[in-house]
Amino acid sequence: MEFGTDGVRGRANSELNSEFALRLGMSVANTIAGSTFLVGRDTRVSGTMLQAAFSAGLAAAGTSVLDLGVIPSPGVAYLCSRLKLAGAVISASHNPYHDNGIKILGPAGAKLSNATEIEIERGVRDGIAIDEGVGTINDASHLVSDYLTYITSQPLIQSLVGLKLVLDTANGAASGFAREVFERYGASVVVINDSPDGVNINANAGSTHLQGLIDTVLAEKADLGLGFDGDADRVLAVAQDGSVIDGDIILGVLAKFLNSRSLLSHNGLAITVMSNMGLRIAMAQANIVVVETPVGDRHVFEAMERHGFVLGGEQSGHIILADLAATGDGMLTGAVFSRALLESGIAASELANRTMVRFPQILRNVACVGDPKVVLGAPEVKDVIARAAQQLSDAGRVLVRPSGTEPLIRVMVEARDEALATESIELILKVISQTDL
Repeated sequence: MEFGTDGVRGRANSELNSEFALRLGMSVANTIAGSTFLVGRDTRVSGTMLQAAFSAGLAAAGTSVLDLGVIPSPGVAYLCSRLKLAGAVISASHNPYHDNGIKILGPAGAKLSNATEIEIERGVRDGIAIDEGVGTINDASHLVSDYLTYITSQPLIQSLVGLKLVLDTANGAASGFAREVFERYGASVVVINDSPDGVNINANAGSTHLQGLIDTVLAEKADLGLGFDGDADRVLAVAQDGSVIDGDIILGVLAKFLNSRSLLSHNGLAITVMSNMGLRIAMAQANIVVVETPVGDRHVFEAMERHGFVLGGEQSGHIILADLAATGDGMLTGAVFSRALLESGIAASELANRTMVRFPQILRNVACVGDPKVVLGAPEVKDVIARAAQQLSDAGRVLVRPSGTEPLIRVMVEARDEALATESIELILKVISQTDL
């Protein structure tokens, strides 16, 4: 297995099994770990198995492990940064329970460089020499309270008194945290999907399945709903009328909110190629500079560092507030967004509508026969994509890419005319699905 856009990920106990996790732990210890290493996980049934094997690999190579137990992945990143330790999260984020992953974090809480990942892969493949020193594995769940204290004491958020919120924790890592976070800020809170059983993580719940959140927001007459993913590094929102507020709108609201307080450094925002054209137009009208990156929070973070930005993110709801966290933190982002809503004095749907006007954008995933990268290089596939882009011209765009986390090709078509976007994407999907290489 190789590192993807979000660590190593695959079917638990198949591609990603305990033997691989053990070897990965040994290689990580040999490459970056130092004397002590933090490990946390989400609520998947396979999490304890993989965490035990990975930790055993670290210990076998002489590194001691601090076992954080179930904790949002941004919580691990925060503790890595505060304690100046490297760490890992056992999670497959928004994927179904049968998948799992291992995401490695450096001592600053950020993801590893490509060069370091290649070195770790080499150690897994070729094996490493170890001495007789053995590390220990220790319960460090008490450190979780440090993360809670940090996330609930942000001056930018101050208070959420007066807001009624519905929180969907996706039966994931936020299940034991979200209520306390938002109640400490004074919000009235209703929580759904907060009873993890190991197999219900992300199952018709959370940021990838918003209908339950929409229904509850309407039934509870709430001001806002916040839906997290399995490891709580992403968040999407639902307005009081049931309309969805995606990551682009959240980014637009936060950019203007920070800018109004002179907190938007270099007056800039980093987004990915997936962000809606409406966001680009809205930011230009607000005199906010936009820098575009490939898909993946690593690319966003690198662009933010390069340009000195404090805000960036993805349409999927992975938002980085660099002055507050080293990586995306769904609960932190949701709390700042809630504060922006409270200060606006208007309904969430109105705030969204005032922030940007969305272009019709159609996203589809398509399975293909063979390697997605090879299929995308086929002449007939390249030709249909080029013809669709030419047809849309300046009135839209086409983006086709292999998934970084699943064996799929992701196709996005955006246009002022929804019918034209639909026609274009259906043609592309048909050619891809029929291409056999």
